[in-house]
Amino acid sequence: RCAGTGRLVKAGVSMTHMHVMWLLEHHGDLQMTRLAEMLDVSMSSATGIVDRMEERGLIERARVPDDRRVVEVRLTPRGVQALEAIEAIKQDRLRDILGHLETAELAGVAAALAAIRRAVALEMGPDYGSVHTHPPLGGHTERN
Repeated sequence: RCAGTGRLVKAGVSMTHMHVMWLLEHHGDLQMTRLAEMLDVSMSSATGIVDRMEERGLIERARVPDDRRVVEVRLTPRGVQALEAIEAIKQDRLRDILGHLETAELAGVAAALAAIRRAVALEMGPDYGSVHTHPPLGGHTERN
């Protein structure tokens, strides 16, 4: 884990919390049941995760107007700020690491990444990785 991510964890933002926020950023508001499925955790584990994140102001729950039994989870402005901070830390870290490479080495890294992308497209299909994918519905395991 990088030092910047460590700062976020010390501030009460765990790796699981970062994953939840990333899912909400990429998929929009999610029903609790779908979030549990995407995290591959039980509903009770998802509820605990959401409770802690809601206490920290990162996400909020809302009832669906058409069906008050259904609860959706969404990012709050503070959650969006946390994601922006995480992205800035990642970008700074990557810039620092790549800054140690010579121009020719950077070209080699770029060529290797392009080759990996082509190989993944051949193996998984050209659209693989363009959207964050998750396992099919069902089949939870108890993980936090």
